[in-house]
Amino acid sequence: MLLNILLAIQIVVCLTLIGLVLLQRSEGGALGMGGGGSGNFMSARGAGDFLSRFTWILGGVFFALSLTITLVAGRVSGGSAVDRLNIEALDPSQLNQAPAVPAPAAPATAPATGGALDAPAAQIRNPFLDAEMGEGEGAPAAPAPAPAP
Repeated sequence: MLLNILLAIQIVVCLTLIGLVLLQRSEGGALGMGGGGSGNFMSARGAGDFLSRFTWILGGVFFALSLTITLVAGRVSGGSAVDRLNIEALDPSQLNQAPAVPAPAAPATAPATGGALDAPAAQIRNPFLDAEMGEGEGAPAAPAPAPAP
């Protein structure tokens, strides 16, 4: 119940904050457009001071509500998601190992038409290592000596 009330207040504060930011006069730099004209509802300085001060206040209320909602939601659900992890069940020796992948089963009979294509297995090569060792197919030959001037 309390969480729903706090969320409703948070939504109202958020929408009001969006409206206040959109009402404020641009201080320049927005694609070359200067802000505001002479048709302000109050004096330019008074409106700017009121809107900026109220924006700061609502920003503080927004962050305080966000923190409160986080704390209340943690108490309602019985802790954070990290607290609910079963860390003791993990085996540290298996954390850095790749999972065992079973070999694919060979088809009993080849399909007559429209079967799957057999692609060659992927090979990982390091071209820098191949060039240093002089191994592998297509390894670059040693560079020719530069002509003397």
